[in-house]
Amino acid sequence: MPCPYASTTFAASLPFSGPSPKPHPNSNSNPKSLKSLDQKQIISLLQRSRHINQVLPIHAQLIRNGHSQDPFMVFELLRSCSKCHAIDYASRIFQYTHNPNVYLYTALIDGFVSSGNYLEAIQLYSRMLHESILPDNYLMASILKACGSQLALREGREVHSRALKLGFSSNRLVRLRIMELYGKCGELGDARRVFEEMPEDVVASTVMISSYSDQGLVEEAGAVFSRVRRKDTVCWTAMIDGFVRNEETNRALEAFRGMQGENVRPNEFTIVCVLSACSQLGALEIGRWVHSYMRKFEIELNLFVGNALINMYSRCGSIDEAQTVFDEMKDRDVITYNTMISGLSMNGKSRQAIELFRVMVGRRLRPTNVTFVGVLNACSHGGLVDFGFEIFHSMARDYRVEPQIEHYGCMVDLLGRVGRLEEAYDLIRTMKMTPDHIMLGTLLSACKMHKNLELGEQVAKELEDRGQADSGTYVLLSHVYASSGKWKEAAQVRAKMKEAGMQKEPGCSSIEVNNEIHEFLLGDLRHPQKERIYEKLEELNRLLRLEGYHPEKEVVLQDIEDGEKEWALAMHSERLAICYGLISTEPCTMIRVMKNLRVCYDCHSAIKLIAKITRRKIVVRDRNRFHYFENGACSCGDYW
Repeated sequence: MPCPYASTTFAASLPFSGPSPKPHPNSNSNPKSLKSLDQKQIISLLQRSRHINQVLPIHAQLIRNGHSQDPFMVFELLRSCSKCHAIDYASRIFQYTHNPNVYLYTALIDGFVSSGNYLEAIQLYSRMLHESILPDNYLMASILKACGSQLALREGREVHSRALKLGFSSNRLVRLRIMELYGKCGELGDARRVFEEMPEDVVASTVMISSYSDQGLVEEAGAVFSRVRRKDTVCWTAMIDGFVRNEETNRALEAFRGMQGENVRPNEFTIVCVLSACSQLGALEIGRWVHSYMRKFEIELNLFVGNALINMYSRCGSIDEAQTVFDEMKDRDVITYNTMISGLSMNGKSRQAIELFRVMVGRRLRPTNVTFVGVLNACSHGGLVDFGFEIFHSMARDYRVEPQIEHYGCMVDLLGRVGRLEEAYDLIRTMKMTPDHIMLGTLLSACKMHKNLELGEQVAKELEDRGQADSGTYVLLSHVYASSGKWKEAAQVRAKMKEAGMQKEPGCSSIEVNNEIHEFLLGDLRHPQKERIYEKLEELNRLLRLEGYHPEKEVVLQDIEDGEKEWALAMHSERLAICYGLISTEPCTMIRVMKNLRVCYDCHSAIKLIAKITRRKIVVRDRNRFHYFENGACSCGDYW
């Protein structure tokens, strides 16, 4: 087969990853300017290239000059293409290179790894061995990273074995990659053995911390962390990230304070981890402080940090501040728009979310699966059924995004909220995919909301038959029975839960006061100020009755006396958190409460009146969305 390099147009016709080439301001588009350059100058030019269109004319000139097989030139070409995110182009260059040596293999394998094409890297490594070319220690480290990222344990063990045979296992970088491989694949015993054979090293300790955190072993990660004498930024960030990923958010913030106490400078990754912790906790004041802290260390408001800030402000109920960050960002990608759309939806700004979606499409940014989840949720929270169906049908038709189960779930939620339960059930039955427990649970929740006992029983039975029933299924079914006055059936469901060893997820609410997070459970007596909290609760109960409040006692599943039911409702975690906010903050201060479960109907009615009585704005984030209570009304319009 003739070599395509014979054609001087080959360099311009090869495919590469990314969009079609466009003129680049620094592109070396004039071949005449390249003819007089020697090898050293061309290599320097390739190393300075930042866009594939800067590489193309250089490649074309090399072909014209007959240097397309020069190993030094090909090596720099491969590296430049990888750096310019044109790994497909690099792969084609390699394909037509005669007798590639270990350095050329290394350049392309490294390019595959840096672009996330781990399987291709492993396959190319196997081809290299088949060609009887031995790897060097740099290539060993690169291919071990590919095996770890691909979770290719068997291939990784083979690489480890070869590293031992070739004497590379004592190389520091190779050892670190071996640890990383075993850590990511869950082989922590092997990772630990390699770690213990190494001299004390903050980088090795950081890899071990991340390995333990990946497997949910936070205490083990903390033990390694505590033994590191001189912790650098990366080590601190790994520990903070481990806490965040394992939902130990308070400990993440404590670690960040410890990092400050040690005068270790954070980087953008540290900031994003801490902002994620604030998002999970709803710690708005701490999040604001972190935002101002960024300016002290001149951390740039780039896409990575900006998107995290938008998410934090959105999830902490300050959508206006999220919008301010969005407006200040110089660059915005699809993730930026997705985060803002989801934030607007969660905060009850359905129409603004839809308008932002239109702006995004108008700017020719292609929507993703996540985009449509955000928009459909906005339709659901806003009761926009017709527009929701319009968006849903446009996904495949206009944007070539096939609806996934999460999109069908949004439509089931949308129909369920407006009471079109049979329609929602028909949609589930006509789907091409099998419904998951989340989708069926959503429909069961709608059956409870609209007191459709017959369909609720049918959906619960389907969950049981599929082996997808969990504690939430039985709790919802108990609510369906209890709301219909069928206490015997509700008790039987609870007994079934007990027999299966299932426990209802406890409701937990948190409130941030003076940069500290205070958490409350149902009837909590742990708080140091519990006496004052319950005094305030009794005072509010008296005032609520004067306002004509009548507890919705059917919310309580147990068949107990009405007085006991009223007290059980009054001690819900969100009410205790609100009471603490009332006694510990200045009058007129906004109270923000975060709850892990959906707020019940009775608490929703009570909090509307509490906001009116106390003349406070009260914000509650539950599992589904934000509720903004003011003057006896809620932003959701009693539709959630």
